Order: sequence, then C-alpha cells, then structure tokens
Amino acid sequence: MSPSLLLLNPARLSFNGTPSPSFARPPRINPIPSSSSPSEGYCSPMDSRKESPELNRNLYAAVEPYSSGFLRVSDLHTLYWEQSGNPSGYPVVFLHGGPGAGTSPSNRKFFDPEFYKIILFDQRGAGKSTPHACLEENTTWDLVSDIEKLREHLNIPEWQVFGGSWGSTLALAYSQSHPDKVTGIILRGIFLLRKKELDWFYEGGAAAIYPDAWEPFRDFIPEDERYNFINAYRKRLNSSDANVKVMAAKIWTTWELMTAHLIQNEENIKRGESDSFSLAFARIENHYFFNKGFLPSDSYLLDNVDKIRHIKTVIVQGRYDMCCPMMSAWDLHKAWPEAEFKV
Repeated sequence: MSPSLLLLNPARLSFNGTPSPSFARPPRINPIPSSSSPSEGYCSPMDSRKESPELNRNLYAAVEPYSSGFLRVSDLHTLYWEQSGNPSGYPVVFLHGGPGAGTSPSNRKFFDPEFYKIILFDQRGAGKSTPHACLEENTTWDLVSDIEKLREHLNIPEWQVFGGSWGSTLALAYSQSHPDKVTGIILRGIFLLRKKELDWFYEGGAAAIYPDAWEPFRDFIPEDERYNFINAYRKRLNSSDANVKVMAAKIWTTWELMTAHLIQNEENIKRGESDSFSLAFARIENHYFFNKGFLPSDSYLLDNVDKIRHIKTVIVQGRYDMCCPMMSAWDLHKAWPEAEFKV
C-alpha cells in the first residue's frame, strides 16, 4: 500500500522524553511526499505561505551507502541491508511499503545524512532479498523477528523506527513487540490492515475515485468471482501458468501505482511494467492481505497501543490518500492522542 503527501516538523522530536546524550541536537528527518517509491509531493502556494518557517519540504541530497550486505535470517531467506549517512549518527531503520515493494535509493533522502545513521533493508522476498517473491516463511511475525536480527547484527542498541503505508503496519507490530528497542516512531500514510481498509481498496471503494484505473483490474476477473478480488487474484498470482501469473501481477501492481499519487506519477506507474518488481509486489502483498496480515484480530494494532504509548511518535497522513484512507490514521489518533498528529 502507498502513502501520500507527508508534512512533518522533526525539530520538535525528542525520544522517550530524553534525547540521547551522545547527540547535541534533536533527530532530524524530512518525510515529505511518498508512494511505493518516494518521489515527489504536491503543495499549493497557499500551503507554502501558511507553513512554519521550520518546515522543510525538500528531500535531502542523495547519498550512497557506506556499508551493505546480506543477512541470513532463516534456512530459506536472506535479506539485503545497507547503511548510509553518518556512521556515528542517530540510528533510524526505514520500513518499506508494499509489502513486497522493496527499498529504493530515494528512501535515503528522507533523512539528514549528517545527523542520521540510515538503515534500509529489503523485507523477505522483496528487492534484493532472496528468494525473490517467495511466500513461504513470510509473515508479519517473521519480519518482526528479522528487524530484531538486523538490529543485533549491526550492533545497534536501539533505534528510531520510520514506516509508511504497510511500513506503518510493520512499524507498529515491531514496536509493540520490542518497545524497549525503539527510541521514537514516525508513521506516515497509516495502514492498520483491517477488513474495512482492504474492502475500501480492493472491493470498489477507491474505484469511485479512480474508475479508469479500476476497470482493467476488475475486468481481468470473471464476473462470477468478483465478490472477492483478493481471493480471485490469489488464484492467478499462484497459477502454474507463468503467463497468467505475470499478467495478474502487472494488473494488480498497476492498479495500486495509478492511485498512489494525488497527481498521477507516470514514472512510478511504469514500475508496474517490470515482471520482477510486479511479481514480488503483487504476490507478497496479496499473500499478506489474504491472510489478514497474520494478525490475531482485526483491531490488534489498535488494541495494543498501550505497549508503545510512552514512545514519542508522530503520525502523518495525507487527507486524500486513496490507498491508505485517512479513517485509519484518525482511528489511531483517537486511540493514541499522546502521539503528534499531522494531516
């Protein structure tokens, strides 16, 4: 799933009430616009006039990793990881969306590279992680375990967690499982993986806004199966016919990429033409959604907010986000009023 426009003033952040004594200034981030592949946002001149002078709408300069590698997390799965920015900086882990989208170099640009040690990794089956597009041993709780293994592998005592869209889902699940390892949380484009969110995007809600994008997605499925599109696509994404599998993956992926920006981003939509990207994105995403995120209950992440209520958190939501509708951010805000909430 894909978040939309992000606006945040990171200068107000301190973590767990007490900034790390090893840093003379508060952590700085720059989470502005985004999609499955963060690229550009949209703001009107009027918005610019009203904004705080402290607010930075520009992404940071591109940086290259100073270290990278592969971490074997099970007998089957190996994860790609990288570090960029300041090797002695404040550690932040970036949790990508999808699930299945993988990371991209532009994800590093959210963060001030002089201040942050920026950790990116590709989740199971995504990006450079292997095996590609693999659904076996691939659940939310496997990923939560992987994040901890990566933290330990990199010898990081604790870190800030940054996640958008599906990344916000995973950020909540990880933080609720390991609150003692989290110094602060940034959530953007909130997705709680509840039935009403899945129904909104895959059963006709968002189609009311994007009928032109919806019809190819709908028409690929025979009429007698259109009562449950997630299940119908699951059959085809796991077909023994490679051509059917690839076609289903491209159509599933394109539907999401066409709705990911307020102003459609043609460059981003073209990513759906890649067999490799689409197979991982569509198969893994559908796998998670069919299994309801492997969460014990529909409201699990909301029900467990008390475990992280004390952690300094900022929730950022684009009001017109079609993939991650604002109702989820609003519900999280009501359950967690202590967290800073920005629309």
